[in-house]
Amino acid sequence: MSSVQAQLPHVVTEVDIERARREQPNITDQDMERARQKYRAPSDAELNAAPVPVQPNIDALPQPKAQAPIDLEALAKGYSAQSDAMAQAQGLATGPGLFVFISLSMPQVTLQRLVDQAARAGASVFIRGLAGGSLRTTVAQVQGLIGQRQVAIQIDPQAFDRFAIERVPSFVLVRDGTRPVSCASGTCAPPEGFLRTTGDVSLDYALEYMQRRSPQFAKDAAGFLRRIKGQGN
Repeated sequence: MSSVQAQLPHVVTEVDIERARREQPNITDQDMERARQKYRAPSDAELNAAPVPVQPNIDALPQPKAQAPIDLEALAKGYSAQSDAMAQAQGLATGPGLFVFISLSMPQVTLQRLVDQAARAGASVFIRGLAGGSLRTTVAQVQGLIGQRQVAIQIDPQAFDRFAIERVPSFVLVRDGTRPVSCASGTCAPPEGFLRTTGDVSLDYALEYMQRRSPQFAKDAAGFLRRIKGQGN
Protein backbone atom coordinates (compact mmCIF):
# COMPACT_ATOMS: atom_id res chain seq x y z
CA MET A 1 0.00 0.00 0.00
CA SER A 2 1.59 3.31 -1.12
CA SER A 3 1.33 6.57 0.72
CA VAL A 4 1.27 10.13 -0.59
CA GLN A 5 3.19 12.77 1.34
CA ALA A 6 2.02 16.35 1.05
CA GLN A 7 4.75 18.90 0.25
CA LEU A 8 4.65 21.89 2.53
CA PRO A 9 5.74 25.33 1.24
CA HIS A 10 9.31 26.34 2.24
CA VAL A 11 9.42 28.93 5.00
CA VAL A 12 12.21 31.57 4.72
CA THR A 13 13.89 31.93 8.09
CA GLU A 14 16.30 34.50 9.51
CA VAL A 15 19.09 32.00 8.96
CA ASP A 16 18.30 31.91 5.21
CA ILE A 17 18.36 35.70 5.01
CA GLU A 18 21.72 35.91 6.80
CA ARG A 19 23.21 33.25 4.56
CA ALA A 20 22.11 35.13 1.42
CA ARG A 21 23.59 38.36 2.83
CA ARG A 22 26.97 36.69 3.41
CA GLU A 23 26.99 35.25 -0.15
CA GLN A 24 26.47 38.69 -1.78
CA PRO A 25 29.78 40.35 -2.90
CA ASN A 26 30.79 43.44 -0.99
CA ILE A 27 31.35 46.23 -3.59
CA THR A 28 33.58 48.96 -2.21
CA ASP A 29 34.39 52.46 -3.47
CA GLN A 30 37.75 51.16 -4.66
CA ASP A 31 35.99 48.53 -6.81
CA MET A 32 33.85 51.19 -8.41
CA GLU A 33 36.86 53.43 -9.13
CA ARG A 34 38.78 50.56 -10.76
CA ALA A 35 35.74 49.84 -12.99
CA ARG A 36 35.53 53.51 -14.01
CA GLN A 37 39.23 53.54 -14.95
CA LYS A 38 39.01 50.30 -16.89
CA TYR A 39 35.87 51.19 -18.83
CA ARG A 40 36.18 54.97 -18.93
CA ALA A 41 34.77 57.04 -21.81
CA PRO A 42 37.33 58.69 -24.15
CA SER A 43 38.08 62.35 -23.55
CA ASP A 44 37.44 65.12 -26.08
CA ALA A 45 41.16 65.28 -26.88
CA GLU A 46 41.27 61.54 -27.58
CA LEU A 47 38.19 61.74 -29.80
CA ASN A 48 39.70 64.61 -31.81
CA ALA A 49 42.97 62.70 -32.24
CA ALA A 50 41.25 59.56 -33.58
CA PRO A 51 41.73 59.06 -37.39
CA VAL A 52 38.75 59.92 -39.55
CA PRO A 53 37.52 56.98 -41.65
CA VAL A 54 38.38 57.44 -45.33
CA GLN A 55 35.43 57.41 -47.73
CA PRO A 56 35.77 54.43 -50.09
CA ASN A 57 36.72 55.18 -53.68
CA ILE A 58 33.78 53.77 -55.66
CA ASP A 59 35.65 54.12 -58.94
CA ALA A 60 38.39 51.81 -57.66
CA LEU A 61 35.97 48.98 -56.94
CA PRO A 62 35.91 46.06 -59.40
CA GLN A 63 33.48 46.78 -62.23
CA PRO A 64 31.26 44.18 -63.90
CA LYS A 65 32.19 43.24 -67.42
CA ALA A 66 30.65 45.84 -69.69
CA GLN A 67 28.31 44.86 -72.47
CA ALA A 68 28.21 46.63 -75.78
CA PRO A 69 25.48 49.29 -75.62
CA ILE A 70 22.35 48.70 -77.63
CA ASP A 71 22.04 51.30 -80.37
CA LEU A 72 18.37 52.13 -79.99
CA GLU A 73 18.67 55.04 -82.42
CA ALA A 74 19.85 52.76 -85.20
CA LEU A 75 17.07 50.33 -84.37
CA ALA A 76 14.49 53.12 -84.48
CA LYS A 77 15.72 54.18 -87.91
CA GLY A 78 15.03 50.68 -89.16
CA TYR A 79 11.46 50.97 -87.94
CA SER A 80 10.81 54.47 -89.24
CA ALA A 81 12.11 53.61 -92.70
CA GLN A 82 9.23 51.18 -93.09
CA SER A 83 6.46 53.25 -91.55
CA ASP A 84 4.21 52.76 -94.60
CA ALA A 85 4.54 49.00 -94.39
CA MET A 86 3.83 49.11 -90.68
CA ALA A 87 0.69 51.14 -91.30
CA GLN A 88 -0.44 48.53 -93.81
CA ALA A 89 -0.01 45.79 -91.23
CA GLN A 90 -2.08 47.69 -88.69
CA GLY A 91 -5.00 48.79 -90.85
CA LEU A 92 -4.77 46.65 -94.00
CA ALA A 93 -6.49 49.53 -95.77
CA THR A 94 -3.89 49.87 -98.52
CA GLY A 95 -1.74 47.46 -100.38
CA PRO A 96 -0.18 45.46 -101.63
CA GLY A 97 1.49 44.37 -98.40
CA LEU A 98 4.07 41.69 -97.78
CA PHE A 99 4.62 40.30 -94.29
CA VAL A 100 7.19 37.79 -93.07
CA PHE A 101 6.50 35.98 -89.78
CA ILE A 102 9.55 34.61 -87.97
CA SER A 103 10.84 33.51 -84.57
CA LEU A 104 14.17 34.62 -83.15
CA SER A 105 14.82 30.98 -82.24
CA MET A 106 15.08 30.06 -85.92
CA PRO A 107 18.58 29.36 -87.35
CA GLN A 108 20.59 32.53 -87.85
CA VAL A 109 21.33 31.71 -91.48
CA THR A 110 17.60 31.55 -92.23
CA LEU A 111 16.87 34.72 -90.27
CA GLN A 112 19.62 36.69 -92.00
CA ARG A 113 18.43 35.59 -95.43
CA LEU A 114 14.80 36.50 -94.75
CA VAL A 115 15.62 39.87 -93.16
CA ASP A 116 17.90 40.76 -96.07
CA GLN A 117 15.22 39.90 -98.62
CA ALA A 118 12.52 41.68 -96.59
CA ALA A 119 14.66 44.83 -96.58
CA ARG A 120 15.05 44.73 -100.37
CA ALA A 121 11.39 43.92 -100.97
CA GLY A 122 10.03 46.52 -98.55
CA ALA A 123 8.30 43.84 -96.49
CA SER A 124 7.55 43.96 -92.78
CA VAL A 125 8.88 41.27 -90.43
CA PHE A 126 6.88 40.12 -87.41
CA ILE A 127 7.82 38.25 -84.24
CA ARG A 128 5.24 37.08 -81.73
CA GLY A 129 6.88 38.13 -78.45
CA LEU A 130 10.03 38.83 -76.46
CA ALA A 131 13.01 36.51 -76.68
CA GLY A 132 13.33 34.80 -73.30
CA GLY A 133 10.82 37.30 -71.91
CA SER A 134 13.50 40.03 -72.01
CA LEU A 135 13.12 43.29 -73.91
CA ARG A 136 16.88 43.94 -73.77
CA THR A 137 17.67 40.50 -75.20
CA THR A 138 15.06 40.97 -77.92
CA VAL A 139 16.37 44.40 -78.91
CA ALA A 140 19.93 43.11 -79.03
CA GLN A 141 18.98 40.18 -81.25
CA VAL A 142 16.83 42.32 -83.53
CA GLN A 143 19.58 44.91 -83.88
CA GLY A 144 22.02 42.15 -84.77
CA LEU A 145 19.66 40.95 -87.50
CA ILE A 146 18.97 44.39 -88.92
CA GLY A 147 22.55 45.67 -88.99
CA GLN A 148 22.62 48.55 -91.49
CA ARG A 149 19.53 47.38 -93.34
CA GLN A 150 16.39 49.49 -93.53
CA VAL A 151 13.71 47.05 -92.45
CA ALA A 152 10.83 47.02 -89.98
CA ILE A 153 10.75 44.21 -87.40
CA GLN A 154 7.70 44.40 -85.18
CA ILE A 155 6.61 42.57 -82.04
CA ASP A 156 2.93 41.99 -82.73
CA PRO A 157 1.20 38.84 -81.47
CA GLN A 158 -2.11 40.14 -82.87
CA ALA A 159 -0.67 40.05 -86.38
CA PHE A 160 -0.10 36.31 -85.92
CA ASP A 161 -3.76 35.94 -84.95
CA ARG A 162 -4.90 38.28 -87.71
CA PHE A 163 -3.53 35.97 -90.38
CA ALA A 164 -3.87 32.69 -88.41
CA ILE A 165 -0.11 32.08 -88.31
CA GLU A 166 0.67 28.80 -86.56
CA ARG A 167 4.16 28.03 -87.91
CA VAL A 168 7.23 30.03 -88.87
CA PRO A 169 8.50 31.13 -91.21
CA SER A 170 5.23 32.15 -92.84
CA PHE A 171 4.65 34.62 -95.65
CA VAL A 172 1.54 36.73 -96.25
CA LEU A 173 0.80 38.70 -99.41
CA VAL A 174 -2.08 41.18 -99.14
CA ARG A 175 -3.70 42.34 -102.38
CA ASP A 176 -3.86 45.98 -103.31
CA GLY A 177 -7.13 47.59 -102.22
CA THR A 178 -7.90 45.07 -99.48
CA ARG A 179 -10.10 46.51 -96.74
CA PRO A 180 -10.08 45.22 -93.16
CA VAL A 181 -12.94 43.32 -91.61
CA SER A 182 -13.80 42.84 -87.95
CA CYS A 183 -12.55 39.70 -86.26
CA ALA A 184 -11.45 38.40 -82.86
CA SER A 185 -8.12 40.22 -83.25
CA GLY A 186 -9.86 43.51 -83.96
CA THR A 187 -9.24 43.78 -87.71
CA CYS A 188 -8.34 41.09 -90.20
CA ALA A 189 -7.90 40.84 -93.92
CA PRO A 190 -10.81 39.05 -95.62
CA PRO A 191 -9.85 35.53 -96.78
CA GLU A 192 -10.06 36.53 -100.44
CA GLY A 193 -7.74 39.47 -99.83
CA PHE A 194 -4.52 37.68 -98.95
CA LEU A 195 -2.40 34.59 -99.57
CA ARG A 196 -0.45 32.74 -96.89
CA THR A 197 2.24 30.13 -97.32
CA THR A 198 4.53 28.46 -94.80
CA GLY A 199 7.85 26.70 -95.12
CA ASP A 200 11.61 27.01 -94.75
CA VAL A 201 12.04 28.75 -98.09
CA SER A 202 13.36 32.08 -99.30
CA LEU A 203 11.05 35.06 -99.71
CA ASP A 204 11.40 35.12 -103.50
CA TYR A 205 10.54 31.40 -103.69
CA ALA A 206 7.40 32.01 -101.56
CA LEU A 207 6.32 34.85 -103.86
CA GLU A 208 6.88 32.78 -107.00
CA TYR A 209 4.85 29.95 -105.45
CA MET A 210 2.02 32.42 -104.73
CA GLN A 211 2.10 33.59 -108.35
CA ARG A 212 1.74 30.03 -109.61
CA ARG A 213 -0.92 29.13 -107.07
CA SER A 214 -3.12 32.22 -107.50
CA PRO A 215 -2.68 34.16 -110.76
CA GLN A 216 -4.96 36.93 -109.43
CA PHE A 217 -2.13 37.81 -107.01
CA ALA A 218 0.57 37.69 -109.70
CA LYS A 219 0.74 41.44 -110.23
CA ASP A 220 1.11 42.18 -106.51
CA ALA A 221 3.77 39.50 -106.07
CA ALA A 222 5.67 40.68 -109.15
CA GLY A 223 6.37 44.11 -107.65
CA PHE A 224 8.03 42.62 -104.58
CA LEU A 225 9.98 40.12 -106.69
CA ARG A 226 11.44 42.92 -108.80
CA ARG A 227 12.65 44.70 -105.69
CA ILE A 228 14.29 41.54 -104.31
CA LYS A 229 16.10 41.04 -107.62
CA GLY A 230 17.16 44.68 -107.76
CA GLN A 231 14.98 45.57 -110.71
CA GLY A 232 13.17 48.46 -109.06
CA ASN A 233 9.40 48.81 -108.68
